[in-house]
Amino acid sequence: MPVRIEEFETGDLPNGPSVPEQVLTYLYTNRDNAFTRSEIATGIDEDPNTVGTSLSRLKQRDLVRHKGEYWAITGDLDRVRDAYDLHAITERLNEEDEGIDPDEWDAVAPDEPHPSERDR
Repeated sequence: MPVRIEEFETGDLPNGPSVPEQVLTYLYTNRDNAFTRSEIATGIDEDPNTVGTSLSRLKQRDLVRHKGEYWAITGDLDRVRDAYDLHAITERLNEEDEGIDPDEWDAVAPDEPHPSERDR
């Protein structure tokens, strides 16, 4: 959804749910079905390419499944719930202290691989 350049310049941008949040919500709400990227894009009224990028990233995090042209929410709904809880906590903390400095985080964060990379 485009925004006026004045909104862009002032930083007064819409702050609704992100595309990955919309994708997960859509797939969770319709968890008895699998959808093509285009169907998901139409369902959440977003650009198919943006949805495709979000789906790929969600798949890397084991939050969605992919077979052929079709995508569905993971069968591990506890994982989705945990990811949502972490996201909500992070958003709240960012609002309270204006965010985490990425350089400071990288300096102290452990160098552990993502769980999906541990078995490789």
